[in-house]
Amino acid sequence: MATDTESQLIERARRSRAAASALAQAPRRVKDAALESVARAVVAEAERILAANARDVEREAAAGMPEPLTDRLRLTRERIEALAEAIGVVVGLEDPVGRVRQGKTLPNGLRLRQVSVPLGVVACVYEARPNVTVDIVALALKSGNSAILRGGSAARETNTVLIEVMREAVEEAGIPADSVIGIDDLGREGVNALLGARGHIDLLIPRGGKGLIETVTQNARVPVIATGDGNVHIVLDRSARTDEAVSVLLNAKTQRTGVCNAVETLLLLEGAEAAPAVLEALLEAGVRLHADERARALLGGRGDPSQVLPAAEADWETEYLDMDLAVKTVDTLDEAMEHIARYSSGHTEAILTDSVANAERFQRTVDSSTVVVNASTRFTDGGEFGLGAEVGISTARLHARGPMGVEELTTSKWLVNGDGHVRA
Repeated sequence: MATDTESQLIERARRSRAAASALAQAPRRVKDAALESVARAVVAEAERILAANARDVEREAAAGMPEPLTDRLRLTRERIEALAEAIGVVVGLEDPVGRVRQGKTLPNGLRLRQVSVPLGVVACVYEARPNVTVDIVALALKSGNSAILRGGSAARETNTVLIEVMREAVEEAGIPADSVIGIDDLGREGVNALLGARGHIDLLIPRGGKGLIETVTQNARVPVIATGDGNVHIVLDRSARTDEAVSVLLNAKTQRTGVCNAVETLLLLEGAEAAPAVLEALLEAGVRLHADERARALLGGRGDPSQVLPAAEADWETEYLDMDLAVKTVDTLDEAMEHIARYSSGHTEAILTDSVANAERFQRTVDSSTVVVNASTRFTDGGEFGLGAEVGISTARLHARGPMGVEELTTSKWLVNGDGHVRA
């Protein structure tokens, strides 16, 4: 017998299914009008959203939330305006629904087309990131899907206001309000009910820390695409240019530490000319180095002992999400790639090199969702990739990999046309 929470979850999922059916038939102009309405409403209600967010931030900071996570939780007027701009980019994307993926006419005259269609009801469970609430709704609407959102207790006041604002905005544009449904009020029991709602949820995307992702993937009875944590590596090749290496490492580590595409491990090729300058620049920027003996020797005793720490095995496995960086010295590029294969979460890896051969071998060999040459890992992002936003960065190998935009929120169906054909 279903619990009260399970019954509430199923009732909302049914409403979401009805909204998804309407969305699947909506032409691009209607969906885009709804997105434009959401963008206007988010900016118009900025003061109300920021007031709710301030209460969330104050509460969580007082409870001891680390600053990098608090930064993820925090909204500013500039960030709200950036969200609206990102929605504008999504509006400008081609409608993925109805796109012909392939087509052919069989020798018997039967005509086949494989076309893109919405997934249906897309649910997302995430933590302390209210910007994700807007991103998911924008991408879901554009791709003709309804969205069920569980944004976690840390952002509950912010998400409550955001969802209310967006429901009103889409309804004003002629889209069912139930295209956007929140379940934060159902608590942890609501998450458990969501995980078991087979037949009601077409795709569930967990977006957050390793613990959340493991809980969802291990317990879900609904289809899941995991967006992995970011144990991200940069390899400093012997031929890397010093000024470029310093700039890229500082950006990848310090621009924003509490995000999944920030670098967490630096692999130094023995003899890399840029290595001493890179390490010194990181120290000057306030980064704590968890470094092996050879890397520490490059510093020649420079750096406070509290800032230059001996590396341990656990450091190679850690996603710090803070001003910390693991540093290991390797003898060959093969050794660097073996380290990545062992410890990477499959998110993003980069190499800084002036060798075309090494760059090509690195991109060919390393098996992560995004493999970068001579650029910051911070570019692994739906907005930066021109997707407008992202539902998450998939580290899976099925259906979607890397930043997930509107294309990744579609599936396909076959359309078959004949003239009285029968199979012999």
